[in-house]
Amino acid sequence: MFKQMKWLAVGLTAATLSVSALAQDDRALDLDALLKQLEEGQFAQSQQNKQREQAFISQRAQQDQILADTRTTRDQKLAASEALETQFEENEFKLADLNQALDARLGSLKELFGVLQQVAGDTKSKFQNSMISAQIPGRADFLDNMAQEMGKSSKLASIDEIERVWFEMQREMTESGKVTKFTTNVVEAGGEKVSKEVVRVGPFALVSDGKYLDYNGITGTVAELIRQPADRYGNSAADLQASNGELVQLGIDPTGGSILGLLVQAPDLQERVEQGGVVGYIILIVGAFGLLLALERLITLTLVRTKVNKQLKSKSINPNNPLGRVLKVREDFPKADVEALELHLTEAILGEVPKLGRNLTIIKIISVVAPLMGLLGTVTGMINTFQAITLFGTGDPKLMAGGISTALVTTVLGLVVAIPMTLLYAMLNTRSKNIVYILQEQASGVIAERAERG
Repeated sequence: MFKQMKWLAVGLTAATLSVSALAQDDRALDLDALLKQLEEGQFAQSQQNKQREQAFISQRAQQDQILADTRTTRDQKLAASEALETQFEENEFKLADLNQALDARLGSLKELFGVLQQVAGDTKSKFQNSMISAQIPGRADFLDNMAQEMGKSSKLASIDEIERVWFEMQREMTESGKVTKFTTNVVEAGGEKVSKEVVRVGPFALVSDGKYLDYNGITGTVAELIRQPADRYGNSAADLQASNGELVQLGIDPTGGSILGLLVQAPDLQERVEQGGVVGYIILIVGAFGLLLALERLITLTLVRTKVNKQLKSKSINPNNPLGRVLKVREDFPKADVEALELHLTEAILGEVPKLGRNLTIIKIISVVAPLMGLLGTVTGMINTFQAITLFGTGDPKLMAGGISTALVTTVLGLVVAIPMTLLYAMLNTRSKNIVYILQEQASGVIAERAERG
């Protein structure tokens, strides 16, 4: 048994040694192959480097030729550059001499062309905004082009251009004194462009169909004013267009449209009332109510006074008027003594007084309340103004204009209502008292007559 174990150990050891020997042989073979491959690669790289070196050597002559050609070209360019610099300097001297000769030959003409350029620029602006350009377009373009060309390239104007500048200025002066009719496209207030007959009054006004027109020099269009001036101006414009040579009064704007633009911006009566706001409308409503009451009282008292005057002239008693009803007391109490008759007459007069003075107190109250309401609107408007100042400052007056307008308009409306209401109350109260005085006078006469009888 021990021998078997011994031979088994020997066999395993031998097998292990044989495997190790085989592994060392394989490793040795791999390193040799690698070394061999390395040597072969170095040889191939050396061959490629030699080939490249040979190629570079063979092209050296060609590269030298290219370098020589480049140097030759450079030398030629340098020589050309020096020649051009010399020619440039010579040309500068020649140009200076020519400019000096030109200035000497121009003399005062140079100042003339400078003035002509300035005049062309100024006249161009005038022609562009002139209403005459609505009939004769394109004048400003010629002057603008000539002024720009003379300014940029120092080009001298030709005789034809100088004559045309003179002609256009002369035509502007001539047309400024004419009233002419011509047909052009007019942009109506609704935005529609329609061909219409337009009457031009010099450079001051353009009218068509009884309406004033505005000329826009930038776009070259003629348009109706969205807001027209007062009717008296519109009526005169219509009369001018219908005129056949007779004299017609017409409002013109010598500023070229500035005054007319401000005139049409002025608010009319309705817009001024709207500026008063809610307080303004309340004042007007109260004033209208007071005016109706005053008219009713005026008509009533006038009719009563007429009837009383008839009763004074008549011997028969008519109970359709206060005096007749007061005098009827004498017939109703024929046997009453003086004191009793006096009391009955006083009672009759006191019964007529409320009828004669009806609604007068309301009219008086309205005459007092109206300015107070105007003061209320004034305070409200000033509060709005101060609020605008607090929020936005005082830089833009337009932000404060609304509150100030409300304050002033309500004050005006309050006074407009209060003044006539005060006058109407005074007049109606006087009429009422006059009738009462007549009643008292006639009553005193009745009492005196009864007393004489007694």
